[in-house]
Amino acid sequence: MVPAATTEDASVRQIVTTKNNTPPANPPQIAHGPHDLPEIDLARDALMLDVDGTLIDIAPTPEAVHVPEMLCEALRRLEDKSGGGVALISGRPLKSLDDLFAPLRLPAAGSHGAEIRPRVGEGGCEFDAPRLPDPVRAAFADMAGQIDGLRVEDKGYTLAFHYRSIIEREGEVVAAVRAHMKALPPGYELLRGKAIVEIKSQGFNKGTALRELMKHAPFAGRRPIFHGDDITDEDAFCALAGRGVCVAVRDGGTRQTAADYALADVGEGQRFLGALSTMVNAGAEE
Repeated sequence: MVPAATTEDASVRQIVTTKNNTPPANPPQIAHGPHDLPEIDLARDALMLDVDGTLIDIAPTPEAVHVPEMLCEALRRLEDKSGGGVALISGRPLKSLDDLFAPLRLPAAGSHGAEIRPRVGEGGCEFDAPRLPDPVRAAFADMAGQIDGLRVEDKGYTLAFHYRSIIEREGEVVAAVRAHMKALPPGYELLRGKAIVEIKSQGFNKGTALRELMKHAPFAGRRPIFHGDDITDEDAFCALAGRGVCVAVRDGGTRQTAADYALADVGEGQRFLGALSTMVNAGAEE
């Protein structure tokens, strides 16, 4: 079973949800490269990375994203230099992550922490949450027909409503999802991202996923460094408060965040990882 989420995990997400689009009182420090962060030792640090909006640009559909070859090569080098200390933490299911970065396969948490794979090559997930029951799916069965252009994606553990192609109807989509949620029993929550709304169980999030991954080799005992970009990543930033390094990929955004540092956009994040992967690291084997 996936470890349960706590009220602490939701605290920062509540702040950024209620005060969205307002300049942060204590904005993160702008970073342009690895040297702008506290010294990184790939032998003693663990890189935990969100995917869409952080490692790669968001596309009109989840299938339309592009993973640059240089990014895969940087991740491969980082995995090698760190002794396997690189993991993905994403809203995508594990299978989608594996397909996206193939042939590279990394430890990962998928579906916002519903699926957790601390190690690769050991027979799949070590932890996974219960899938959404059929009555929950049935409660939203008419959503796509109600709003033209809305795409409904059943991820197994979550229901995702994509509205990037009808972004001008964002308020209508969110209101419709909230209205349908009234038919659900307690224990479910609405999760907002960039042009996406998801319904999921309250029992897991990216914060619980990060903490669980950090219990297992080769991550245990290392300092976690997490890169994320949107409200769903604030659970991980909150979980790391005072215990790691949090880096937000801003892409022009000004909402409040619990991150310590900020990168301007996805391109700068990719360059950051590329530079880190080629640095001589005294703590790691060259």
